[in-house]
Amino acid sequence: MSLPAFHFFYLARCSDGSLYAGTAKNLKEREARHNEGKGAKYTRSRLPVRFVYSEKFRTLPAARRREAEVKKWKKEEKERLIVRP
Repeated sequence: MSLPAFHFFYLARCSDGSLYAGTAKNLKEREARHNEGKGAKYTRSRLPVRFVYSEKFRTLPAARRREAEVKKWKKEEKERLIVRP
């Protein structure tokens, strides 16, 4: 019996202080991919990036819904999410 696969929504802090929202199955691999310049076009010119927040979901559509929701937020709202206890 295999373990259930999870998907993650994440926020990455770019070198210019901006935040990038995305989804991934493996956070460590995705962060490395961004930092190799093989991630999103947005992050390529803002390296290095560091993942600063994540949430776990059972399905990719659920993680992508959360990503779409948070992408609509102002930066200040995203910052509050990061520092939430």
